Amino acid sequence: MRDIDKWDPENDDFWRPNGEKIANRNLWISIGGLFCGSAVWMYWSIITVQMLNLGFNFSYEQLFSLVAIAGLSGATLRIPNSFFIELCGGRHTLFFTTALLIIPAIGTGLALQDKNTSLWVFQLMALLSGIGGGNFASSISNISFFFPKKQQGLALGLNAGLSNFGVMAMQLVVPLVMTCAIFDGVPQQLISASGTLISNTPAGSNTYIQNASYIWLLFLVPIIFLCWFGMTNINTKDVSPNVSSPSDAFGLITLMLVISFFWAALGLWLILPTQANGVNLSIPEELVLIFVILATLFCLKSLPGTVSHSLNKQFKIFNNKHTWIMGIIYAMTFGSFIGFAAVFPLAIKIIFGYQHLMVDGVMTHNTINVNGPSALMYAWMGAFIGALIRPLGGWLGDQFGGAFVTQACCIIMVLSTLGVSHYMQLAFHSAQPEKYFLEFFTLFLILFAATGVGNGSTFKTITVIFPKEQTGIVLGWTSAIAAYGAFYIPNAFGEQIAATTPKVAFISFTLFYTLCLFINWWFYLRKENELYNP
Repeated sequence: MRDIDKWDPENDDFWRPNGEKIANRNLWISIGGLFCGSAVWMYWSIITVQMLNLGFNFSYEQLFSLVAIAGLSGATLRIPNSFFIELCGGRHTLFFTTALLIIPAIGTGLALQDKNTSLWVFQLMALLSGIGGGNFASSISNISFFFPKKQQGLALGLNAGLSNFGVMAMQLVVPLVMTCAIFDGVPQQLISASGTLISNTPAGSNTYIQNASYIWLLFLVPIIFLCWFGMTNINTKDVSPNVSSPSDAFGLITLMLVISFFWAALGLWLILPTQANGVNLSIPEELVLIFVILATLFCLKSLPGTVSHSLNKQFKIFNNKHTWIMGIIYAMTFGSFIGFAAVFPLAIKIIFGYQHLMVDGVMTHNTINVNGPSALMYAWMGAFIGALIRPLGGWLGDQFGGAFVTQACCIIMVLSTLGVSHYMQLAFHSAQPEKYFLEFFTLFLILFAATGVGNGSTFKTITVIFPKEQTGIVLGWTSAIAAYGAFYIPNAFGEQIAATTPKVAFISFTLFYTLCLFINWWFYLRKENELYNP
């Protein structure tokens, strides 16, 4: 499609004849790209469970590290993605970042065919799969420019919510495709039972774990084609005023991604324990994450020429305190959704798939529980509910105010997280943990629903607070901050599982939600506040 030099969606005379049609076409192609990106980014949540079922020689902590690495990588790559639209244009950006997903999709499949593949190879693939998490920021930023303000809540909710179905679809489709020989490769035998949506898969069955990544190539190729031939660059001064040739755009995107990869890898090396190829310096994770964010921003800002000029202009959002406040609040909603989606399957497997027995006065957690629920049969439901309900959050925000809806979600998250921690603790110290699964599972689904609605309502608040020329950039930036939940939650849960105190992780999440409850009320729900936004 040719580029557009004039775009005025707030003008009904412009919007009705052609503008709405162009905007909707770009929206649906964007949803398809993010669907694939979310799936590739998050497929480690299922792959690690099946690696455990197949007897890959990795500890729980090492398996959790793969989920956490993908999370931190995807979050860090959202930082440059927040600025790609102005620098490179929406069409160029989404085509190239979607095409890059082919690399981890192929590499992961090759690595999974050999149980003797080194941990660092899987960690490298997890790092590269972060590309799928990063392109969320550029897509959200791009779509925000296409729609009038009165429709942005729904449009952004559809773009993010339906694309987040990639997480659900991955957790639903991957267990199914691993049961049959769709692609070339030697099957491996399960040493413990697995499962799919429709049935249990007993120990001794063949599985084709490499299909977990190869399957997404069937979706990526047509989506890449649609991005190139169906999407549009908006070459106006407040969207993409300096779009260059495709090759220049691809080169700049590559450079900025490499910078972000470097700082993400360094941060992971500082955080991860020695058994997961880290140095275990005992530096607080929060400090390392802040260091990674600031170092990435500094290096990007130091790039010469048009890039530096453009970033200096876009960096004005950091002078606004609400950029940081909304980053915290969106971390509560989307950060929780993506973090829990990443950790949910492995949590079900470890807590309910094993008996927790007292042996010689010591609690043990390595006896297979034959009555335990199949993680791969149930885990997809959480992401499904969170993704399905997200557009409702945008619509409710349009009707009742984003901050009001977010506050209600926050209260539900506080209560449901406390309930999850209680039943998880009971299960983790029981020889029959399956007795507590129904309560644990139900409360977790409520938690997912609250995060989904909160995702949509928070985006609505951002469109009200910030001027149009900054909205897209702020949306991208806050999504970057929130995406660190995909690292922080699996990493914290893995650490507490290793310490046999998983309840502690959920109590800390509850405290954070309580803080967000106060912040949202203080800045956006007090009538005397400058930005009262019920």
